[in-house]
Amino acid sequence: MSTLILEVVTPQRRILSEEVESVIAPGAEGYLGILPRHAPLLTALTPGVVSYRKPGGKTEFLAVSGGIMEVGPDKVIILADVAELAEEIDVERAQRAKERAEQRLRKRPPGLDPERAEFALQRSKARLKAAGSKK
Repeated sequence: MSTLILEVVTPQRRILSEEVESVIAPGAEGYLGILPRHAPLLTALTPGVVSYRKPGGKTEFLAVSGGIMEVGPDKVIILADVAELAEEIDVERAQRAKERAEQRLRKRPPGLDPERAEFALQRSKARLKAAGSKK
């Protein structure tokens, strides 16, 4: 099977640069599947899980909290605000963040920015899902 290069970069560091068979990413309009020789594409990313299949069939996961994805025929570049490989995710910390965000959305304290609280909830859910997928 043919492959493509997947690069994931954040403002802090390069997370990943690997040869892969396919990529699934959380685009602005829903999840997108990318295979080698895909048509050029540029899309915003939402908080979610990026999965990618390595040569040999093993699927790996990482969480992103948004950003953009550029797709070419032989390369996918993800410029993420924040990205974490599944094995790097602190599950207990992500669970606490999820609980805090849910509590804030339930109680709606004065001065709450509901968009920010919802974003925090979606980000923590993506981190938990990516971490759970690594098993």
